[in-house]
Amino acid sequence: MAVASGAAMAKEIREPAHLPGAVYAVSKRLFDFVLALTLIGVFGLPMLLVAAAIRLTSKGPALFWSDRVGINNHIFRMPKFRSMRTDAPQLATHLFQDPAAYLTPIGGFLRKSSLDELPQLLSILKGDISFVGPRPALFNQDDLVALRTERGVHRLKPGLTGWAQVNGRDTLPIPVKVDFDTYYLEHCSFWFDLEILWITFFKVARTEGISH
Repeated sequence: MAVASGAAMAKEIREPAHLPGAVYAVSKRLFDFVLALTLIGVFGLPMLLVAAAIRLTSKGPALFWSDRVGINNHIFRMPKFRSMRTDAPQLATHLFQDPAAYLTPIGGFLRKSSLDELPQLLSILKGDISFVGPRPALFNQDDLVALRTERGVHRLKPGLTGWAQVNGRDTLPIPVKVDFDTYYLEHCSFWFDLEILWITFFKVARTEGISH
């Protein structure tokens, strides 16, 4: 399994003050698996309809697979519904000069509604990500990977949503995002995860914190 190059950029790796215990880790994995399986059953048909709409409105596959940085900086492949043209570069959204220029006809809607994230339920089933954790960085986001490694955040499994996402999502600069990730590392618990999921539901409903 490959390791993210950005990890080598961290000059000092601190031992985190708090790491999840075994009981929390097992209960969280069980919760992730059962909820992901349930939601795939509920959203299976809508996901097929979204996939068909993508294929009908733009050239290319319905799913876009990107290399992401997982727990301990291991690289894994993560799916999303494709919201950009196939010639779009693999960059974080904030690095595009004009992200809208690359969006497919329904790409903006998929992002605003967060429907593009639904295929990540498969990544949760597989165990690559959790429902709650730091959002997985792109393989080439060296600055984000390095800072997370320095803070010990790389020891956490990434998530579909997280403490940084419910406090700003795309609008947060990287140092502030990692501050929120570090807070989650030091305070993570099953009840904190449920709180983040509850807040996420309302944030998604109001499409808050999405810049494009």
